[in-house]
Amino acid sequence: MSAKWLDDLNPSQRQAVLHGDGPLLIVAGAGTGKTRTLVARVAHLIDRGVPADRILLLTFTRRAAAEMLTRAGRMAAQDAAGKVWGGTFHAVANRLLRIYGRGIGLSQDFTVMDQSDASDMMNLIRNDLGVAKGDKRFPRKQTLLAIYSRAVNAQENLSQVLESQFPWCKDDADGIQQIFQEYTRRKRTSSILDYDDLLLFWNILCKAPGTGQTVADKFDHILVDEYQDTNSLQAEILLGMRKTNKNITVVGDDAQSIYSFRAATVRNILDFPKQFPNTTIVTLEQNYRSIEPILGASNAVMSHATERFTKNLWSKRMSAQKPILITCMDERNQVDAVCTNILAHHERGIPLMRQAVLFRASHHSDMLEVELARRNIPFHKFGGLKFIEAAHIKDMLAFLRILENPFDEISWFRILLMFDGVGPRSAQRLLDDLGVRRLPPPPVPAAAREQAVSVPIESPLRRLFAGQASPPPAAREQFEQFRQALAGCMGARLGPDGRVSSAGESDDKQLPLPAQIERLRRFYEPIFEKLYENPAIRLRDIEQLEQIAQGYRSRGRFITDLTLDPPSSTSDFAQPPCLEEDWMTLSTIHSAKGCEWDVVHIIHAADGMIPSDMSTGSAEEIEEERRLFHVAMTRAKDWLYIYFPLRYYWKRGGNMHDRHSYAQLTRFITPIVRPLFEEQSAFTAQQDAPADPQEPTSLQQLDDWLKNLWQG
Repeated sequence: MSAKWLDDLNPSQRQAVLHGDGPLLIVAGAGTGKTRTLVARVAHLIDRGVPADRILLLTFTRRAAAEMLTRAGRMAAQDAAGKVWGGTFHAVANRLLRIYGRGIGLSQDFTVMDQSDASDMMNLIRNDLGVAKGDKRFPRKQTLLAIYSRAVNAQENLSQVLESQFPWCKDDADGIQQIFQEYTRRKRTSSILDYDDLLLFWNILCKAPGTGQTVADKFDHILVDEYQDTNSLQAEILLGMRKTNKNITVVGDDAQSIYSFRAATVRNILDFPKQFPNTTIVTLEQNYRSIEPILGASNAVMSHATERFTKNLWSKRMSAQKPILITCMDERNQVDAVCTNILAHHERGIPLMRQAVLFRASHHSDMLEVELARRNIPFHKFGGLKFIEAAHIKDMLAFLRILENPFDEISWFRILLMFDGVGPRSAQRLLDDLGVRRLPPPPVPAAAREQAVSVPIESPLRRLFAGQASPPPAAREQFEQFRQALAGCMGARLGPDGRVSSAGESDDKQLPLPAQIERLRRFYEPIFEKLYENPAIRLRDIEQLEQIAQGYRSRGRFITDLTLDPPSSTSDFAQPPCLEEDWMTLSTIHSAKGCEWDVVHIIHAADGMIPSDMSTGSAEEIEEERRLFHVAMTRAKDWLYIYFPLRYYWKRGGNMHDRHSYAQLTRFITPIVRPLFEEQSAFTAQQDAPADPQEPTSLQQLDDWLKNLWQG
């Protein structure tokens, strides 16, 4: 073992890394080096002789897994870390199901649809069943998918989910149930899985006789990052993966469990020692990020938590500067104070890039954004359109999906609606003509597939090539070009009878994946130039898609990887070019988790804002809001400002009114916590507003004004 990297660990980190066999819970407070500890444990296991391919590392992003394994490879005595199974829960599930899915009756050729496609399928079924017809509101597709996902991941029945999370939908329970049943049926008959299915099927795989034990025995050690962000289904999967072998390490912080809206539950980390008896608990408390006064205030906030793993963050970074609590007259005064402090720190040499403004909800920064622009303070706000959520990218992926899985109803529907003269009803008729909704044929063995002379007659592609679908007159020319484009991707031409030449029947005879995308782009380009604005910008995205495809030989792997771990952004809808060399960050607290800045400004620290008035319906919700506030505070390294506006003006229809209410300081800054702050007032920064010349300013003027009022 390399003594150098082991010597760099503090005693608690070292204890966690050198732990032997059996369950291990590492309670890692904010900024305590939990990633370093997890990486070192992977390296230690490899150095100890555990085969790398028998180690499973589960993270919440692929990038995190890749970074950890790269670092572990530099530490380990042998360069074997690249063989470790590393990735997100969903990516690992996809990989295991491709290998072992037959054991539960799952075809290896399934395709995975993203959240947007899943909501589109919900909408299609919603319309087909006619449950939304009537004289009252019915949940839309995004809400339906959220309800479905919540039920699956939290493992709660529909009535429980509606009661606790979607009470306005309770009266529609029967219609929602019908949609979910049909949604499940259509996915199964089309060999399509959604994100939630990947976890559901992995869980079933763990329980399958024979196969379940085989999958569990595949790994000697399982390590899980950010365990506080897992849901009930993920916890059950881990129990299934450790039926006999109890070697599991989880790292997390109950004080940073803030994603219950994604069905994550703090109970997983709190109950881990009960689920895995004889668990060793190691607590990391030395913070390497923040100065001691900031940690003291953060600890005090969490000391009021009703249930937690007791820990007190501490730092060797001593300072006399307390976090600062600034009381403001109103939102306008708050904005002025924030901008003043940002510029003051900038003048002292702290770049804008090392400062951030955090808030509970995205709209809380609306007024601030206007003022930052007015003062020429550049900023980036977390959020935006993901690459595969852009309409033109989803269109291109739909073409590839039907080549990979001809029974993908949602992709067919999306493509058909692009054609001139094709609406929802004619698209439904074309789907029936093509047999998209029929049961797919049984999987064909690879050897038999190579000897095939035509696409199986049951396939919608075969029916398409045979001319068994009749588009509206306006779409006939586009439809013919579409048929030729698909055949071209298969490396073949359409014969007179619609059959595809044998050259296109085996995977190795088809065009390379980038060439398939290029062929589809040539067909699609005239269409999307009519459908979308800024076609030149969007075209660069499609060209980027071709570049990404250069590293793939398998179309199915390309689609799956892009779905499970998409690029973070697209040039579509991008902001104007930013030529600034420095800018500051605006972010919701949820998006800021895992980040750090020298200076952090937390705005709207008023009850009803923090905690949100939408999240105070239960003790559990209030406790999560407390943890959210703690997360915001612990993002700061040197300076922490918290702003509290006393007065909020009422808004209606986007207009500001004179009517207002007075706020209370967030309940999380209790009388015990408050002395740990330096208190300031921003009142003096706001000048008295000049009197409106039309308003009375004396008793005589008042009398005259009233006289005119009565006479008018």
